[in-house]
Amino acid sequence: MKIGIIGYGNVGGTLGRRWAEIGHDVTFGVRDKTSPKVTELLNKITTTANATDIDSAMEQSDIIVLATPWDAVKDILSKNDFITNKIIIDCTNPLSNTNGLTIGTTSSGGEKVSMWADGAKVVKAFNSTGSKNMDNPKYGDDKAVMFVCGEDKEAKDITIKLIEELGFDSVDAGGIIASRWLEPLAMLWINLAYKQGMGQNIAFKLMKR
Repeated sequence: MKIGIIGYGNVGGTLGRRWAEIGHDVTFGVRDKTSPKVTELLNKITTTANATDIDSAMEQSDIIVLATPWDAVKDILSKNDFITNKIIIDCTNPLSNTNGLTIGTTSSGGEKVSMWADGAKVVKAFNSTGSKNMDNPKYGDDKAVMFVCGEDKEAKDITIKLIEELGFDSVDAGGIIASRWLEPLAMLWINLAYKQGMGQNIAFKLMKR
């Protein structure tokens, strides 16, 4: 599949590298494709991946992965004409530097993205854990869970396939309104990993019987 990764930090870089190595056609959408950090990322990928400007990456991709800081999301979506009928996987959380989530309870970042990306098929995923789990979601015989939510069934099914290719246990959490609960779940992971000192090699699992 043609996947455009908007952002090349820990989350975007890890997801893009792994999907490229699985065999997907990955393009990173960046502001400066000559940046040393972009070059370093591309050199880490053992198969082919490319970097281009954000508009071009979104135009040429079937799936757009948002992995940017929250304050960049609205601008990227509102100025882009290439998102109609495309799948957008929203990995972001509406975080501020000091106060945690800036949206919650009665709305969510996922719902805002759906509004800003009018005409696209928005799926929330990859927001509730860290990049080390995206690199390796396996804990012995167990798999970390990855929750996904969105309104379009086909878009969710495709996203779930991409999730499971990385080795996660995928769980459909329902419509995009479930972002209201998945984004605070991300805050819990961040709190445990950093403030409680557990480190990044921790993950959630949904138990069933």
